[in-house]
Amino acid sequence: MSHHDRDAEIAAFILTKGVTRCPTACVVPTQGSPDAADQAALERYEIVREQLRQEKIATRQQAVSPWRSRHWAVSKPVST
Repeated sequence: MSHHDRDAEIAAFILTKGVTRCPTACVVPTQGSPDAADQAALERYEIVREQLRQEKIATRQQAVSPWRSRHWAVSKPVST
């Protein structure tokens, strides 16, 4: 496929799908200057991702904590 054919195919895809921006714009921050609405949407997206990350960490810690507590209680020396 020549360079021209590839460019034409990409242009046709963009026209038929209605793509107006890079699909990776919300994946990582860029050096570009998106408009205020896009910046706000990206900020909200990052906040939600961070909340989900924190929830996953908390869930994993809860799954491990009971085992540690039982193990600690069993191995704790009993004072008489």
